[in-house]
Amino acid sequence: MRDIFRGRSPGVIFAFIMIFGCAGCATIRHPVPMDLVGKTQIDDMSEIRIMPGMVNSELQKNALRSILEENKDDYPVDSEGKRVYPMLCISGGSANGAYGAGLLKGWSEEGSRPKFKIVTGVSTGAITSPMAFLGKDYDSLAEELYTTMSTKDVMSMKGPLRILFGDSLASNAPLVKQLKKYITDDMLEKIAEEHKKGRRLYVGTAYLDAQRLVIWDMGAIAKRGDVELFRKVIRASAAIPMIFPPVFFNVHGGDKSYDEMHVDGGTIAQVFTLYKILEGQEGVAKQMGIDPSKIKGKAYIIRNGYVDPGYKPVKDNLPSIAGQMFDTMINTQGIGDTYRIYTYMQKRGNDYNLAFIPGDFRPGKKQEFDPEQMRKLFDRGYQDAVKGYKWHKVPPGMESNSEETIK
Repeated sequence: MRDIFRGRSPGVIFAFIMIFGCAGCATIRHPVPMDLVGKTQIDDMSEIRIMPGMVNSELQKNALRSILEENKDDYPVDSEGKRVYPMLCISGGSANGAYGAGLLKGWSEEGSRPKFKIVTGVSTGAITSPMAFLGKDYDSLAEELYTTMSTKDVMSMKGPLRILFGDSLASNAPLVKQLKKYITDDMLEKIAEEHKKGRRLYVGTAYLDAQRLVIWDMGAIAKRGDVELFRKVIRASAAIPMIFPPVFFNVHGGDKSYDEMHVDGGTIAQVFTLYKILEGQEGVAKQMGIDPSKIKGKAYIIRNGYVDPGYKPVKDNLPSIAGQMFDTMINTQGIGDTYRIYTYMQKRGNDYNLAFIPGDFRPGKKQEFDPEQMRKLFDRGYQDAVKGYKWHKVPPGMESNSEETIK
């Protein structure tokens, strides 16, 4: 993120500072009152999203119903008689998403990549997630996206006055064009078909007003054929605060309309699993004829980033300090998320598998989205997987000799 600040004029830097002290506002807002948070919805689509910690019985039942909709031959049963559900969780990481895209393609060619019951994505992981959900037929599309785009295909910097009286340093209009190119009606139809077969695709955004993660059921949106809303959710999940403008969703509460401000899901969680949705739903599951004790999750977490500290001398100026600060905060938060998921999986006897960019591979870059360096990241991910990736069975920093090849 430091490269976004590099080369900025003193006026732009000054405008960035003034953002924090000026009352300039890009839009006239009608935020949801605090007592209505979690009670509003988009049109009549109450099944498409949930805020963890708040009940949304329709979405939660829909998640559980996926077990009844599946073909029982789709997922294996282990020696204890438990049905094993592979889940893929793709983290944020900006241009580092190229590594995860390469890993998935290499995994497909290695031959043991499962058909995931659940796929979740945040930020760059949200962009990758529809392709990962649809499987190996979309690996080449992900490769094209993560090895050909440059910074100009993602953002365009604003002038000092637009920054001062706006809500971001850059416009993400170029990214919007990319999403229109890659997320098509045909893709939505295929996602909807898989949704009907009991598979689920979820994307996370950060509801900034309420400081809450919002998880969106993208298959339910695809089933409705709403490609614009589908793209909008992914754009919101990748809307880095201050860098990109927030995304507003119009919602209804009672007979009134409001707006919610959403930004990059990584603001709250760099990666998430299904437990954020189904926490405390064991009783509902049993009412639906589902025995949770007969289900086992196998989570594969792709951390599009590093888990060990990087080193780069920081210049004594605001852009350099701000860039390194962002990188440090995001990296540390991402590692913390892997620990939280590990704890949950261990308590329930589920299987934990973590992948991340190896610390000895740190290609340089001339811009935030450098296609040459992203190609190197993609190729490294591909090579790591095509030979059989050694999944880490514990979070970074915890000693373990139990690693396993993809299988």
